[in-house]
Order: sequence, then C-alpha cells, then structure tokens
Amino acid sequence: MSEPLGNCPGCGGDEPFEQIHLGGCPDEGDSECPEWACTGCGAAVIMGTLPGAATPVYQPVRAA
Repeated sequence: MSEPLGNCPGCGGDEPFEQIHLGGCPDEGDSECPEWACTGCGAAVIMGTLPGAATPVYQPVRAA
C-alpha cells in the first residue's frame, strides 16, 4: 500500500502517513480505519469521515 502525503501539523509540511490500525478499525469493525500517523514525527490525524458521525456546525467566534 502506498503512503499518502498529507500536511502534518507536527512537521509543518507534506509528509507520508501510514495507518495506525492495519487489521481493521477497532471502532468500525472491518472497514478501513480513518486514523493515520505521520511517519516523520508520529502525529496522528483523522483522514476521512466516520459513518454516522454528526455533521459539524459552523459557529463563528469573535476574539476578545
């Protein structure tokens, strides 16, 4: 499997990512796990969406 490149929040640039759970997602059964880790620094990110997850609601915030 190829490692996708993504913008890593820890490294600050495009880095290859690998899946954390290779045998299926512990939260979603046998489906592909949305949790990925940067191969450079190990920062974990969610790539994709979880089925049944609530749609985020935009809430503007005014800085003080």
